[in-house]
Amino acid sequence: MMLGRIWAVAASAAVMIATLSPVQAERLRVPKIDHVATVKECGACHMVFAPQMLPQRSWRAILSSLDNHFGENAVLGESVRADIAAYLVANAADGAVGKTYSWLLRGVALDTAPIRITAMPWWLRAHGEANVANLKNTPIRFAGNCIGCHVGADKTMVFNEPGD
Repeated sequence: MMLGRIWAVAASAAVMIATLSPVQAERLRVPKIDHVATVKECGACHMVFAPQMLPQRSWRAILSSLDNHFGENAVLGESVRADIAAYLVANAADGAVGKTYSWLLRGVALDTAPIRITAMPWWLRAHGEANVANLKNTPIRFAGNCIGCHVGADKTMVFNEPGD
């Protein structure tokens, strides 16, 4: 029953995105992640998440504690870590490059650094009725498995700005 509801939410999102005009869809499309070190190192364990999904302070926090990266040791050499951090920070929702997506930070207190994309207000709004606690009993398994519901999310990310 819950899996059916999750698929219904995913299908609704797909229909909503498909109904955007080409101009709207292009404006909301996150640039392809082609930063070599980020794709190689982050992509070795999980989908490479768009830097625009979090603020700069969150990426800094995540990259400062790679010895306990969500329960895993993801320590990198300092030059690689610094390179990835520079890319993520510059392209973050409040970064110089990623600021087009600053609306993704609505509802995030300036004194917080959320480290889970699935805890971001935009994510919670977009996934409203999905019961993430029950995902472990489905093929999706966890909320951060974007491609479990959003086929192709690892290749192209499109965000629907509230009010569009």
